[in-house]
Order: sequence, then C-alpha cells, then structure tokens
Amino acid sequence: MRNLFFFLLGIVAFGCSSPTNNVVTTFDDEKSNAIRQHYQNYLKNDVPALQSLWSPDLKIYMNSVDASTVTDISELITVQHDVFENINMSWAYDENGGEDIGVWVQTTQYPSSDNNPATVVSHSWFTWSASGKKSGNKITIPVHISFEWADGKIIREWHNFDPSAMMAEIELASQG
Repeated sequence: MRNLFFFLLGIVAFGCSSPTNNVVTTFDDEKSNAIRQHYQNYLKNDVPALQSLWSPDLKIYMNSVDASTVTDISELITVQHDVFENINMSWAYDENGGEDIGVWVQTTQYPSSDNNPATVVSHSWFTWSASGKKSGNKITIPVHISFEWADGKIIREWHNFDPSAMMAEIELASQG
C-alpha cells in the first residue's frame, strides 16, 4: 500500500512539473511554510495571528457550497479550544514508525485556462485529534483543507472532513 502511495505521488509530482501543463507544485516554499505556521497559531489558539493571514473577505467552504466568514471561523476555533483539550494535528506513517510531520502541506500554482485566472492553492492533509473536556472521549478526524492565495492573503478555504463527532461534543458541552 505504501509503495502504491509513493508511486502515485511520484506520478503526480512528475506530472505537475511537466512543462506541457505549466502546473508547479512545491513543498518547502513561502506559502507552504506560512500554512504550517498558520496551523501552529491554530494549535496555540492565537486567533489574531490566524486572522493576519486571512483576507477580510475570506470565504470558507466547510463541507458546503455556502461560505462562512472570518467571524464564523474565528468563533468556531474559539469554541473548539473551549470544548476540547490536547488538540493535535498529525501526519505520519505509523505502521512503518515514520516521523510525524504535523501536517502535509504542498502549494500548487495553476496557470490560467479558459476564463479562469492563474491561481495559487496550498493543500494540506492531517489527522485532527482531541479529547472532549466534558465527555473525555477522544475523537480522531482525517482532514483536507485547501487555501487559495491572492496578494499574500488567503482568500478562500475549502475544509473537507466529517464534523459529526466534533459537533456532537460541542453540542454536549453547550448543554451545561
């Protein structure tokens, strides 16, 4: 399974660097590193630091075509830190004793095509885990978040994960 993953990753990396499509994917660039720091700010519950990277017009799509705002996501982050403890983000190959790198982040520059402008998007994958302060239950959620950039700020985010366990814990905590 691991070999298949690396084979597919190699094909994607080779295909993304191909001069015929002009798509470029990088892993240790300024934007990827900014996202890694962004996640550290999340883990520290430093909402003002998070907001410094967001455009005031940020649109966040959380498993929905309806956008949330900077205010919405800021409030959700505060609630997460009120309701959960030991929040962690990890990306590791546990079955092989691999090093946990926290989050997998890569940034892709997409060229303009048809009526679409050139776009830069940072993609991230990780496993979010925490324990509910009220229930004591540990939840673990695989997550994919993409960040679209313009003028050095994040203008759009796409969050893809199953929020059921997280929302159940938030609901439990809100009942007193």
